Amino acid sequence: MTTIPYPKFSELAPAQECNLEKVKYPQYGRVLEDFNVGEVFCHPRGITIYPAFAVEFATTFMEANPLYTNAEFAKAHGFKDLVVSPLLVMNAALSLGVQNDSEKAIANLGYYNVCFVQPVYPGDTLRSLTKVLDRKAKEGKPGIVTIRTIALNQKNELVLQYDRKIMVAAAGKPSEASTVAGQPFPEQAEPSVEIPAAKGAYPNNLTGVRSYYENFNVGDVIVHANGRTITDEHFPWTYRVMNTHPLHYDRLYSTGRSGAMSGEPIVYGGLVFAWLAGLASRDTSENSIVDLGYTEGYHTQPAVSGDTVYAISRVLAKDESVAGVNAGVVTFQLIGIKNIRPKECLEKYGADLFLKENNKKDLGKEKIPEKIFEIERRLLIKKKPA
Repeated sequence: MTTIPYPKFSELAPAQECNLEKVKYPQYGRVLEDFNVGEVFCHPRGITIYPAFAVEFATTFMEANPLYTNAEFAKAHGFKDLVVSPLLVMNAALSLGVQNDSEKAIANLGYYNVCFVQPVYPGDTLRSLTKVLDRKAKEGKPGIVTIRTIALNQKNELVLQYDRKIMVAAAGKPSEASTVAGQPFPEQAEPSVEIPAAKGAYPNNLTGVRSYYENFNVGDVIVHANGRTITDEHFPWTYRVMNTHPLHYDRLYSTGRSGAMSGEPIVYGGLVFAWLAGLASRDTSENSIVDLGYTEGYHTQPAVSGDTVYAISRVLAKDESVAGVNAGVVTFQLIGIKNIRPKECLEKYGADLFLKENNKKDLGKEKIPEKIFEIERRLLIKKKPA
């Protein structure tokens, strides 16, 4: 350790002339020309997930699964400790990458092949990296960039891998780099997932009795009871998960934009996703052992402070062929809506609510303005206790 004398206090500004020719305007994010296929971006900062943060996220976003709030319950299921909510892991990994990936993006177009490879525990430190998979330019229009982001823990173990597409404008020339590029990228071509073995009896009275594997039937539509009004709480939560896009917390920025995304700051989509999954959790994921990720999903409309969001789930498939565990895989379609009660929404739109919004035009149908989100998710859910 080196010790230096404390600098003497001395006011310097009054005697120094301000030279406006030396003004700098640092910019972050990337334009289309900055995305080169195969390049890897190392994202800044990283984040240590402490127990209070993990539990606060799980409770704020209404998670019902005790694995995320009850350490003893988690240990009885074979985990080393309380499990950090997978959506906190995803939000942190995505948000750490915004400065590199999408701070200048026009829109986030979708999530694909989200794999939670192994659990994250309180005390783990996460960092993330992104690799450019594809770049498509359109003459006179913004381009589409496909990226893959991974999250690594403090042991450099892969804990999360997912792809997403973003719409990015061209600028005619590359930007000045703000972070390191060209790092190792330990992705998995065929991801696998760790499933711990239960370490003995665990309380069966800490979860409901209607969310075990046997309770679900293909075709079931589950209308989740509660909604959630989003307030200006989304401003601090955006930066708590380390998202740096000003669209989510800078009103002068958001109102200064043009088009459909102009107006009040838009709630960061990862937070909307987490609230919808939480609203559904008592009925779907409460008895899950492992979140097996998300196949494909989209934010179809933005949400702003004051919107009330609701969730509806549909059972798409069941599979009990997983060896070695007393559980089966259930695939759900999760739908998010805003400012309309789910029962009323179903009566108004019927089965059209479950059609992908991007396909509506080809089907000769109108998009649903109250629908804000759609995704397919898979959960490994316990079977009923003997």
